[in-house]
Amino acid sequence: MIKLKGVFSNFKRYWFLMTQLISRDFKVKYKRSVLGILWSLLNPILTMTVMAIVFSQMFKFKVEGVNYIVYLMTGIIMFNYFSAASNAAMTSVVENFSLINKVYIPKYIFPIAKCLFVGIDFLLTLIPWLGIIVLSYFGLGQYTCHFNIYYLILPYIFFCMFLFTVGIGLLLSCLSVFLRDIWHIYGIVLTLWNYLTPVFYSIEILPAKLQCLMQFNPMYQFLTAARGIVLYGERPSFTTMGILGLIGIGSLALGTFVFRKKQDKFIYYI
Repeated sequence: MIKLKGVFSNFKRYWFLMTQLISRDFKVKYKRSVLGILWSLLNPILTMTVMAIVFSQMFKFKVEGVNYIVYLMTGIIMFNYFSAASNAAMTSVVENFSLINKVYIPKYIFPIAKCLFVGIDFLLTLIPWLGIIVLSYFGLGQYTCHFNIYYLILPYIFFCMFLFTVGIGLLLSCLSVFLRDIWHIYGIVLTLWNYLTPVFYSIEILPAKLQCLMQFNPMYQFLTAARGIVLYGERPSFTTMGILGLIGIGSLALGTFVFRKKQDKFIYYI
């Protein structure tokens, strides 16, 4: 309990620093960019358009009974957040070694700031995502989506995914201090993870054994819960919401434990 109070106290104390880190990342990302932050809106639209053409027209992917464009875009924006945030968090401690060497700063500030920075981009991508859902009522795709009260559960799903991502980010940022090869290895892992997650295909095309194994994929759980609300108008069961909460909290607890255990040795390896 005392340690938890200390964490919240540090957040309050270093909140200004965290906002400055996020602001710096925005300035770097959109430096000399004409459209600037509008790319956060255009990028998912352009990506979705390309992937929708490739998978629905060229490879003839479809999911029976639902709007495939919305199905695809939901998977893209959610997995892209996890991928981008965990990647950015992984290198955050090493990239800020100059600050760490000069003054005392809680080192977990850096991976969390990266996850929050990418999270802002994620929130912006929800605007075109909702726009695509609205357009489904005007003939975009074969099927319409469902607007319902269960949309209020989506923030909970996204928050659990955020906690899961922060936990993975803390683990990766700690590991990358001692093993820089993880930067290259994790890229391969993400590619494999992407294909093992039904982002652009339906789980129904997989053999029964693989469908059972898919239940252990955290990103599959997050995607399925969000798609159930948007595409089928179904409320996730209390069991499902409990599982999502356990995934998020469990990942955060594990990442925090490992990070706190090893952070005092960072200074000798950075």
